[in-house]
Amino acid sequence: MDASVAKLIAAGISMIGVIGAGVGIGVLFGNYVSAGIRNPAAAPKMLPTVMLGMALSEATAIFALVVALMLLFVF
Repeated sequence: MDASVAKLIAAGISMIGVIGAGVGIGVLFGNYVSAGIRNPAAAPKMLPTVMLGMALSEATAIFALVVALMLLFVF
């Protein structure tokens, strides 16, 4: 196997983390909307926690992207 082909395959596999981040953000906001519909008075109190969870979940996708770009252009 050529090294450039292995690099492309490794970069594609490293992007699996983006799938997990997308699912995590979807579940997070889905549950937030569901809870906000059940108790509208508590929704503003939950928003900072939801945004923190979204940022931490999105960081996983950013790390996966950085690893993929490093595999493609650095090594």
